[in-house]
Amino acid sequence: MAAETHSVEWMVSEGLVPYPAALAFMEHRAAQIRDGTAPECVWLLEHPPLYTAGTSADPSEVLDAERFPVYETGRGGRHTYHGPGQRVAYVLLDLTRHGRDVRAFVHRLEEWLIRTLSRLGVTAERREGRVGLWVTREDGFGEDKIAALGVRIRRWVSFHGISLNVAPDLEHFSGIVPCGIAEHGVTSLAALGHDAPMAQVDAILRECFAETFAVPLALVTPPPECQGRAP
Repeated sequence: MAAETHSVEWMVSEGLVPYPAALAFMEHRAAQIRDGTAPECVWLLEHPPLYTAGTSADPSEVLDAERFPVYETGRGGRHTYHGPGQRVAYVLLDLTRHGRDVRAFVHRLEEWLIRTLSRLGVTAERREGRVGLWVTREDGFGEDKIAALGVRIRRWVSFHGISLNVAPDLEHFSGIVPCGIAEHGVTSLAALGHDAPMAQVDAILRECFAETFAVPLALVTPPPECQGRAP
C-alpha cells in the first residue's frame, strides 16, 4: 500500500501582525489540527517590535522593559526579539505524521535554516548547549546568532517556530539578553552583506522546507485574522 501523502499549507502575511493575534491563531489552529478539522500549516510573517519570554525566561534579562512590549508565551527558551525585517515562521505540524520525536523535529528545523542560509551564501552552524544557528565572524574571533528557535508541543502538535534575521534593526536586541546568552552577539543577512529581499528569502525557505520535511506545500491566502498592518 502506498504511503499516505498530504499537503502542508504555506501562508505568507504582508505587513506587521500583532503578537496577540498570532498567538490566538496558533492556539486555534493547533486545536483544529489535533481534531483533524484543519491541515498543518507554516505561517510566515513579521511582527512590530516586541520581546517574548519563553518558559525558561529570567525577568532580569529584560534590560529595558519600557522599550517594547514583553509578551509571555508557552514556547521553550528565554527572551527573544521580533520586529520588522525579521522573518518569523510559525510551524504547526502534527508530529504523529513526522515521527513523534521532538529532538528530531528540532534538528529538522535547524537543518531547514542551515540549508536556507547556505543558499543565501551564509554558513550557519549548530552549537552544543546553545539554541539557534550561529555564524563565525570574519576575523575568526567570536560568533553571532542569525536565527532563533522556540517551539511548543501540545498533544503532538507543534506551534511557535523559528525567526531568521534578514534585515532587522539589530540595536533593538539590546533591550534584552537574547536567549540568555550575553557573551555572543546577533547578526543578520544584511549585516553580513547579503541584501536579499524578503520575497527571495521566503522562496528559499519554502523550497528548503519541502526538501527537509519531505512534504508538498500548498500556497494559501492567510485568513483575515492573520493579515498584518502597515508598518
